Amino acid sequence: MSKQELVVLGQDDVDGCCPGLLTAPLDEAQSVELAKVFKALGDPVRLRLLSMIASRAGGEVCVCDLTPAFDLSQPTISHHLKLLRQAGLIDCERRGTWVYYWLLPEMTDRLAGILTRPAGKPLPEPAGTAGNA
Repeated sequence: MSKQELVVLGQDDVDGCCPGLLTAPLDEAQSVELAKVFKALGDPVRLRLLSMIASRAGGEVCVCDLTPAFDLSQPTISHHLKLLRQAGLIDCERRGTWVYYWLLPEMTDRLAGILTRPAGKPLPEPAGTAGNA
């Protein structure tokens, strides 16, 4: 599936493409795909890198601006960036000797849609707690 198709699906109807956790259970394929994304976000360095990239004015950042923020080697930073790319959270482009990174909002929008409770919809009652107030 091309990135363009993902963008169109995500913009047309997030609920139809990616039902929230309170709407319907995830199927096996969705669970496997989302687990990779959450695993990528489960590391503090990768979470900081994603935050630095997403919050950058102009929408992109050079790797030369990311590396000094960490007490890690350049190959380690590159490895973390590679995992974020593989999870579909960021993309990059080489320009001369530097690589520039930017956020892929389709994936963060998808995560937000999955984790967001539909407006006005109450949370389900946990089993065995109804009437035990």
